[in-house]
Amino acid sequence: MSIAAKLPQGTAAWFEMVGKLVCEAASRANLPPNLNWSLVERYRDGSPLQNGRVQGIRIDVKNGRPSFQIGVSKDERGDVTIEISRKAARELNLLYATDPAYAVVRDAALSLGEIRIDGDLAPVVDWLGVAHAPIVDRTC
Repeated sequence: MSIAAKLPQGTAAWFEMVGKLVCEAASRANLPPNLNWSLVERYRDGSPLQNGRVQGIRIDVKNGRPSFQIGVSKDERGDVTIEISRKAARELNLLYATDPAYAVVRDAALSLGEIRIDGDLAPVVDWLGVAHAPIVDRTC
C-alpha cells in the first residue's frame, strides 16, 4: 500500500475506512439474518468531533446487515463497549495481530486499564479480526 493511501489514525476519514472494512468483513461472514448486535468503541481521551460526538465508532448489525456511524457519545453503549486510550489504539493499529508484540501491547493495555471491554466479543471476534490487517495497512 502506498503511503498516499494511508490515513492518519483518529481522523474522520480513518474512522470511515475502519467502518467500511469492518462492515465488509461482517458481510463476508454470512451473518445470520436474525442477528442484531452492536459495538461501541470510544477513545476515552478522544477529541470532540464536529458532530458533537467524540472520537470512536459504532458498528450495528440489524437483521444480519452491518452498518457504522462515526463518532459516539460519551455515554453511548453497545452489546460490547470498548473504551481505549488513544495511545493504546495507536500502538495496536500499527501492529498486525500475528506480530508477537501485538499480544504484549494488548495485554499491557488491558492490565493498565488503557483498554476496558464490557460485553462478549467471542461471537464476532473472527470477522472483527479479519478487518484488523487491512486497517493496519491503511493507518499512518
